[in-house]
Amino acid sequence: MDLFALPDLAYEKRALARGARLVAGLDEVGRGPWAGPVTACAVVLLGETPPGLTDSKKLTPRRRAAMVPALRACAHVGIGHASVPEIDRLNIRQATHLAMRRALAALPVEPDHLLIDGTDRPAWLDRPHDLVKRGDARSLSISAASVLAKTCRDEGMKALAQHFPGYGWETNMGYGTQAHRDGLKCHGVTQHHRRSFAPIRKMLCL
Repeated sequence: MDLFALPDLAYEKRALARGARLVAGLDEVGRGPWAGPVTACAVVLLGETPPGLTDSKKLTPRRRAAMVPALRACAHVGIGHASVPEIDRLNIRQATHLAMRRALAALPVEPDHLLIDGTDRPAWLDRPHDLVKRGDARSLSISAASVLAKTCRDEGMKALAQHFPGYGWETNMGYGTQAHRDGLKCHGVTQHHRRSFAPIRKMLCL
């Protein structure tokens, strides 16, 4: 695979050629952070995507934000979250699958084929699908979902940072950076921290 190639519609076209009518890309963001929800997005493309669309991690925050209006104008979009209590109760894998299911349910249409980033098959899958390794860099539907999920979650973490300053969430988005570690030492654990994650659990046990 060409690591510099942009995603295209090859997976979508193959699904349509096999009889699918509506193909949705699914991606998630926020499995690794110590704080905040995990967020998923489902996207059914309807028209031409903005130029340069690719894996959200390869785009600057400004570029991602600039793409959001164009993506919403050319697609059906569903967003889903799983909360911190759900992450702690279910585990991060199952909570991620729950967020993806909610994103799919939030779509205004019912896709009959799914393109899912990665190789982890949710147990609730009930329709034809492809698990696409590095899908956010290979499928435009998944890339769009990646950008929209990342932008949505980042905005949510920035909003939380206004109410819980000192952890650096406005820049680290809840990941375990040094600024976040320092904030935990100074301010302690909040209700938005994932207590099932080892670094937080360790702090609570000290």
